[in-house]
Amino acid sequence: MIDLKLLRKQPEIFYESLKKRNQTTEIIDQIIALDKEWRSYLNQVNNLKSKRNELSKNVARLKAEGKSEQADELITQSKAIGDEIANLEAKQNELEAQMLSLALYVPNTPHESVPIGKDETENVEIRRWGEPRKFDFEPKPHWDLGTDLGMLDFDKGSKLSGSRFTVMFGQIAKLERSIAQFMLDVHTANGYTEVNVPHLVKRETITATGQLPKFSEELYTCERDDLFLIPTAEVSLAALHIGDVLDEDMLPLKYTAFTPCYRREAGSYGKDVRGLIRQHQFEKVELVWYAKPDNSFEALEQLTHDAEKILQLLGLPYRVITLCTGDIGFAAAKTYDIEVWLPSYNGYKEISSCSNDTDFQARRGNIRYRTKDGKMNYVHTLNGSGLAIGRTLVAIMENYQNPDGSITVPEVLRPYMKTEVIK
Repeated sequence: MIDLKLLRKQPEIFYESLKKRNQTTEIIDQIIALDKEWRSYLNQVNNLKSKRNELSKNVARLKAEGKSEQADELITQSKAIGDEIANLEAKQNELEAQMLSLALYVPNTPHESVPIGKDETENVEIRRWGEPRKFDFEPKPHWDLGTDLGMLDFDKGSKLSGSRFTVMFGQIAKLERSIAQFMLDVHTANGYTEVNVPHLVKRETITATGQLPKFSEELYTCERDDLFLIPTAEVSLAALHIGDVLDEDMLPLKYTAFTPCYRREAGSYGKDVRGLIRQHQFEKVELVWYAKPDNSFEALEQLTHDAEKILQLLGLPYRVITLCTGDIGFAAAKTYDIEVWLPSYNGYKEISSCSNDTDFQARRGNIRYRTKDGKMNYVHTLNGSGLAIGRTLVAIMENYQNPDGSITVPEVLRPYMKTEVIK
């Protein structure tokens, strides 16, 4: 959530932020108008409370002087003022609720280092690693490779659950499991604490991390219990410390979790309709940091390198791009996308998105830390896929395929797979 105190003092920051994101600014006008009305009621309440305090002093004086009737008159006046204060405070509370409700729809402010741009066509590539493989045969897309091996069945997935679901068998199913274990082993060796989190979360949990109310159409809901299936483990990890006050010495906290993720993919009709790239259910290893504000952007660089390390160990070519202001996510102040090379696309495809959300989620969840001199500050939260497992599986299948339709297992995964080739 944005800082409403900062909005009151420097509204131009938020007007500029929305313009950079190519969004309209009416919502800022609405919040400012509500805040102005709220402050007018606040002034009235303060004046009435001052008047009531003065009456209370006079009541005490009159009673001490034995003037009970005059004291009773002032008591009656004081009660009337109290009723008026209660009415005004009720209006204040209503206005505050409206402001907070609107503020939930205002995105984070992009960091000054984020390139200005209208959409994904103006994202900026910053580096590449590895060279795409040059095949001496016609490579197959993963949906044909997996089907020919008898290990990917899209028809059975559709029969069981509908479109964008898949059933995996045998060594492909084992490969996906091995990828997850490999990722967790690398990240925990690199200082992350593995966490096993719930896949169903409460409304306040998913609101704190920014998915509600903005992206309600993307979520799977258990309406009877008002619970939500997580679209990413970021939701559970970034909400672990809701309402907590952390000690400065604890930071940074680095968490990783392996979970299924559930997304309706609303608005993605017609995109990536074949294969495993865009599924309603997929697995992911997530990375989340809780960091101090003064070094959270350095932490973003490290988190991104941690995700890149997985691709390097797997020998998969990739590139890193900085998202522009028109493409950056709702909660993010800065985002790097990591895109892996996929022969079926003859191009790069997103496999990880690493973001610094600054204090945006922490304000929603009231997550703070206490400095050594006793001051209280909001933490900065960061998140990234380390990596999306289904897309990593796809990249391995396509980049390591052989002319006979078999798939060579990357060397680092062989201890998990107990084989060198899938055939």
